[in-house]
Amino acid sequence: MAVRYHDWRGRDVEVSDETLAAVLDALGDVQPESSPVPPSAVVAPCPPSRVWGFTVQLYSVRSRASWGHGDFHDLADLAAWSAGDLGADFVLVNPLHAAEPLPPVSPSPYLAMSRHYLSPLYLRVEDIPEYAQLSGADRARIAELAAPLRAANSTAALIDRDAVWAAKRAALEIISAVPLSAARQGAFASFRAREGAALAGWAAWCALAERHGPDWRTWPEPFPAAAADPGVAQFHAWLQWLAADQAASAQAAARNAGMSIGVVTDLAVGSHPGGADTWTGADVFVRGVSVGAPPDAFNQRGQDWTLPPWHPARAAAPLAELVAATTRNAGGLRVDHVMSLSRLWWIPAGLAPDRGTYVRYDHERLGAILAAGAAAAGAVAIGEDLGTVEPWLREYMASCQVLGTSMLWFERGGDGGPLPPGQWRSHCLATVGTHDLPPAAAFLSGDQVRIRAELGLLTRPEAEERAAAAADLDRFLSMLTGEGLLDSGKPAAAEFTAALYAHLTRTPAMLIGVSLAEAAGERRPQNMPGTVDQYPNWRIPLSDESGQPVLLEDLPGHAGVRAVTSRIRGVESTP
Repeated sequence: MAVRYHDWRGRDVEVSDETLAAVLDALGDVQPESSPVPPSAVVAPCPPSRVWGFTVQLYSVRSRASWGHGDFHDLADLAAWSAGDLGADFVLVNPLHAAEPLPPVSPSPYLAMSRHYLSPLYLRVEDIPEYAQLSGADRARIAELAAPLRAANSTAALIDRDAVWAAKRAALEIISAVPLSAARQGAFASFRAREGAALAGWAAWCALAERHGPDWRTWPEPFPAAAADPGVAQFHAWLQWLAADQAASAQAAARNAGMSIGVVTDLAVGSHPGGADTWTGADVFVRGVSVGAPPDAFNQRGQDWTLPPWHPARAAAPLAELVAATTRNAGGLRVDHVMSLSRLWWIPAGLAPDRGTYVRYDHERLGAILAAGAAAAGAVAIGEDLGTVEPWLREYMASCQVLGTSMLWFERGGDGGPLPPGQWRSHCLATVGTHDLPPAAAFLSGDQVRIRAELGLLTRPEAEERAAAAADLDRFLSMLTGEGLLDSGKPAAAEFTAALYAHLTRTPAMLIGVSLAEAAGERRPQNMPGTVDQYPNWRIPLSDESGQPVLLEDLPGHAGVRAVTSRIRGVESTP
């Protein structure tokens, strides 16, 4: 535990006695577990040459057949199209972790009820084999459930997870009444046997949550798993079997289309404090604190993610289990906030995000577990190491063949200006921005300051922030002009975005991630850290510069997407 630390400005900050006392009390006296992997170094595979792919929020990527929410079928189609027509080698998606079993459903993909399992929201109902055996009346009923959601795809309405899940749940209950064939019964039984106690625990929690609510901390008594309704638990186990099968199909479609990596999944940094993971593994999590991030240049008040941390002495086994689960049907794994393998910002309950401190983890042990798990699955491992990072950690991750994440807005030289492309590290996924930042068009227009000012997220006067942002933008425009990627003068948003991605190709980065939303012209961020209901976090559908929806079928002819991907591929875009 740190008694002092260096903040984002390089200043030495002393942690308060109140914070230290609360963290020490939460840690208690726990003996470390034995390591689930041998101590010898194990390295994960890396792509033999540079490759690129789209980064997407899958819920936002909808087709005309979607039920108002992107799904595994959409993922398969996106992968097949981008590989076949554009030469993409991966699609990196947001966390697809399991959410609440009944509405209301949390919009955040990073607030999982279980990180071990998948959200049935991503199921394509019509792809379930038993759907083909339904009567005409049952199919008509399912079509009625889908119709209003499909109609919403062509509007600018926000993603409505509650409506989507209510409709899909009703449709899935109809399909669940169809008897499984002998072969399908065997496959389901094999899935349950493989998943064992983990699946049983998840299914039991879902059944109890349907009766008592999705936060076990509010239940009238500490119900055991045996108190769950077996029929409801069986239904939720069945949903996970279907989700795993459709996820595997999406990865197969990606590889069959020529992708060398395929789907890259995202492992969130934690689980909901009242969800299934903390219910089934209560001894692993620490109570009385939550994890987050200290103040930085963009989030100047710090961040509290409301997630309970793993105890440092008990983190190895659950990490190994999660890496195995999240790489089973994928070609890559992105670990959100990979710094958590070394240290985590703990915030005592009742204190502001900037009143926390860092708590240490065994990075060598946990890094070896991540590398070994990825290697066992033949998956590329990527660690999201943006923000306040100890430099040595990046070197250690690279030695384990875990790629880092370099984001253009944060890559700076000694003078504070853009880092020249030749000075970027090679062992990374390079992107322009992230889902937590406004798209490039908002940096050009100044909306990135306006949005934060309106939400009360600035710690200095708006005029001062705007002046600093304008000066910073000028430096990026000068860089792009000097490289011959832009003409002089202020460019159009689409030109600016395409030039930024062209700049990424001049770095030695092994992977280049193209934000599909950014390429489509979106001006709004998917998420604004530090807000809850003040902003429509994680509910914005894939849209263009005017806020109009862009469907999967629109992508092949979309001028902005063509312009960005042409610059990435080094070919001329056809008007």
